[in-house]
Amino acid sequence: MRRALRVAVVGGGPGGLYAAALLKRLDPAREVTVWERGAPDDTFGFGVVLSDETLGGIQHADPVVHRALQDEFVRWDDIDIVHRGRTLTSGGHGFAALGRRRLLEILHARCRSLGVGLRVREEARPAAELAAAYDLVVAADGVHSLTRAAYADVFAPRVTTHRCRYIWLAADFAFEAFRFEIAETEHGVMQLHGYPYAKNASTVIVEMREEVWRAAGLDRCDEAQSTERCAKYFADALGGRALRGNNSSWTAFRTVVNDRWSHGNTVLLGDAAHTAHFSIGSGTKLAVEDALALAACVDEQPDLPAALAAYEAERRPVVASTQRAAAASLRWFEDLATYLDQPPRQFAFNLLTRSRRVTHDNLRLRDPGFTGAVEEDFGCPSGTPPMFTPFRLRGLTLRNRVVVSPMDMYSAVDGVPGDFHLVHLGARALGGAGLVMTEMVCVSPEGRITPGCAGLYTAEQAAGWRRITDFVHAQSPGTAVGVQLGHSGRKGSTRLMWEGIDQPLDDGNWPVAAASALPYRAGVNQVPRALDADGLARIREQFVSAARRAADCGFDLLELHCAHGYLLSGFLSPLTNQRTDAYGGSLAGRLRFPLEVFDAVRDAWPRSRPMTVRISATDWREGGTTVEDAVEIARAFAERGADAIDVSTGQVVADEAPEYGRSYQAPYADRIRNALGVPVVAVGAISSWDDVNSLLLAGRADLCALARPHLYDPQWTLHAAAEQGYAGPGAPWPLPYRAGSRTPPTGRTDAPKPRLSLG
Repeated sequence: MRRALRVAVVGGGPGGLYAAALLKRLDPAREVTVWERGAPDDTFGFGVVLSDETLGGIQHADPVVHRALQDEFVRWDDIDIVHRGRTLTSGGHGFAALGRRRLLEILHARCRSLGVGLRVREEARPAAELAAAYDLVVAADGVHSLTRAAYADVFAPRVTTHRCRYIWLAADFAFEAFRFEIAETEHGVMQLHGYPYAKNASTVIVEMREEVWRAAGLDRCDEAQSTERCAKYFADALGGRALRGNNSSWTAFRTVVNDRWSHGNTVLLGDAAHTAHFSIGSGTKLAVEDALALAACVDEQPDLPAALAAYEAERRPVVASTQRAAAASLRWFEDLATYLDQPPRQFAFNLLTRSRRVTHDNLRLRDPGFTGAVEEDFGCPSGTPPMFTPFRLRGLTLRNRVVVSPMDMYSAVDGVPGDFHLVHLGARALGGAGLVMTEMVCVSPEGRITPGCAGLYTAEQAAGWRRITDFVHAQSPGTAVGVQLGHSGRKGSTRLMWEGIDQPLDDGNWPVAAASALPYRAGVNQVPRALDADGLARIREQFVSAARRAADCGFDLLELHCAHGYLLSGFLSPLTNQRTDAYGGSLAGRLRFPLEVFDAVRDAWPRSRPMTVRISATDWREGGTTVEDAVEIARAFAERGADAIDVSTGQVVADEAPEYGRSYQAPYADRIRNALGVPVVAVGAISSWDDVNSLLLAGRADLCALARPHLYDPQWTLHAAAEQGYAGPGAPWPLPYRAGSRTPPTGRTDAPKPRLSLG
């Protein structure tokens, strides 16, 4: 039999109290003590929102607490979004909230009934002393955790402060729904997040960009003045009623991430371990779920080290997913001003789907009437999903919004596309996408990435491409095929991807050139030659010659590759362009050569055919291209005649740190589209047709490019149509394939269900 643990809990918030109660309930012999330096009813904020998922976990773990919560909850289904005086309501969302103070009272009572020691208004001993005196120390001491600070060298916290200021307030009446309202003031845009937490009370959070907060003079206001000013800004939402505070102050949200959550017998929980923006209602939810997982792991595992490892392994992926969603939501509100000119219903849909957790398909189930109205505004014919609506670029009309993204195949011989390319691109053209893009087609032998890269600098190569475009146009009429032209720059002369990506060739290397003499990886890749005036002119003409061949080959669209650290991208990034002449320095200087190439190619490319540009909107490294730079880069190309901007990210420097996740690059396309009004192609881990529909309907993208999904399933677009019950002109099945347009049966599903369970 194991000895009963002595447990110290630092922090008397919901997470700490609930962890204490569960640990004690699972083993009454445990000695569990909670330290809270504040009074029992001290709390920030007013209302707490919990999901049905969290409540289910509470019900299973502690029915006593669950029953007490059930008696207190205020429930509602609707979200009201007020946009320029017009209220749009979406239903079916299902919220439950109660007062934070009442939640603490319930948890205090539960702890006392179980025999947990509560030391309120008492500072806990230093972390090292607690760790020496107790078997387990649970650090639930919040975003400013002293425990985390004491072991910062182990936990390795990273705290990011964001660009908005916000204040927690309350109103003495209950909103009828969760309410988002925007105030466009002389100082800038402000937003209100409000929800009921009692029959006669609502939480009201007022938020705005830091510069708006300062311009309004709120940085000089005390609590009473701030409360009064906020009530005036949102008088309509409040019906002229007052707001009240509770030691309320303006703060900037801080995202907390830790590399580790435990050290010895000390473990972080809740905001001490991680934070997620309040706009997705996650702080208390995450802390309570942490408590559930920690208590379960301590009970299930053979010893404490195994329990803490299991706790972190279980919770870290869930928290990471929530933090990604919260980050997307946070950034959406930071950039709120860029969306205000959207049509009202599209704006509302955009807001509702901002975190990517609520999607088009999900929202259609919750509120089909609202979603149908958004689809109608978008221009969807009856029964047509957004992804199967046509889109026009210059003289080209795409029958749907799906693009097969450029994917290097490294399978050409002397730059000539062969049977592999015919089958590869032909299969994806037959698969229903509106636009099929080639891999990056290199404009010279020296511009190849690898010996297997395709080119368009010889007549033989052009003949190979003509064979492919002829096949697509003849066998998949209505499918457009585009060519992406590029030059490898400093990332050239490397092995085939599966032989060692970005590794130099064992032999037969060719010299590489770039904006500056900086190798992709020092000591690994060769040092490129910094291009002089003659080299720039020669490469510009190589692009022009390739563009003329591409036009003769019958390509419907041309894309200029200015991303991923290849030659033109290398001019754009300050990390890779250290020139001191007219082609370096400021962003205008770094843009000069890519724009010269664009102008020359645009002149050579038929006027009726569209031309797009792919850019890397961030380098994912400090000192590199920022999203603000990306907007200006996109603006420069759009002003020169680019018909759309294909917005990718990264791959510019080897030591990048991307923030991977579902649709993780789409926010950059969103930002460019809504800042400039230019059509954009979104890319980056877009894997489902639901994601495509959501991005389009929210106005974050005009086209969606998918790569890996099309490697997994060449008929991805046709299957997406079948799964949505769509059989219209946006996704016609090729005649020889039409018999396969319905999902094949997978086995008997009509077997009688058991009616009795006999014990």
